[in-house]
Amino acid sequence: MVTGGASAATFGHTACYKRGMRCFRFAFLTLFLVFLLPAGASTALWAVADRPGSWRAADWGSAALLPSAADEKDAVIHIMAARTGGLKGALSVHSWIVTKRTGADNYDRYDKVGWGNPVRRNAYAADGRWYSNDPFVVKTVRGEQAARLIPKVEAAIASYPYAARGQYRIWPGPNSNSFVAHVLREVPEIGAVLPPTAVGRDYLPGGRFFAADADWRDFHATLFGYAGLSAGLRSGLEVHLLGLVAGIDVLNPGIKLPGFGRIGL
Repeated sequence: MVTGGASAATFGHTACYKRGMRCFRFAFLTLFLVFLLPAGASTALWAVADRPGSWRAADWGSAALLPSAADEKDAVIHIMAARTGGLKGALSVHSWIVTKRTGADNYDRYDKVGWGNPVRRNAYAADGRWYSNDPFVVKTVRGEQAARLIPKVEAAIASYPYAARGQYRIWPGPNSNSFVAHVLREVPEIGAVLPPTAVGRDYLPGGRFFAADADWRDFHATLFGYAGLSAGLRSGLEVHLLGLVAGIDVLNPGIKLPGFGRIGL
């Protein structure tokens, strides 16, 4: 009886071990296919491209993407982004906010950077390149809605809790994308979600583990920006790991891959 009991226990332990190994292999394969493979492919493609050697050699001038402010009579809000510099550009963009009030002759651009006073106003052209990389528009709001939202945007910028010297961390945040994501959560009427390549966007202020957008249409959970998820009408379903994002967008069909960003279906 003792021998039989010992054999049954050994068999049970062996079966549990095999199940555990199968689960481990499945988890590792999923991690590799969903996160590591796309990130590695994007890095390899980026590494062979011709890039400026330093910020001094980079082009920071206007990409002529936006019309002149004088020709843009209505109020407007642009959420913009461009690939960042160095090897990190393979995986991440830098994002910023552009506003213009009705009848104004100039745009106002707001960025967060890693030196000096981190939140900058009009330090660069509204549609300026970032480390020679052309910008793109994530979302635009115009007209009466923009005029109504600009004061809210400015209030959200003023309330950002990491605006003092030294309150910038490239990874996992708070960085430039954490700043813009904060504004978008505070002013959800803009209706924008930063690209999956906006590393740091899921870093929540104050070390919070959970946040909901002001209109409760998107929910975010994070472990200090190292791992987490987002779900909702704007984000779809996303899984975050070490700043990389993988997910699906249901209402606006597409998939989200580390390094490559959103691929529309």
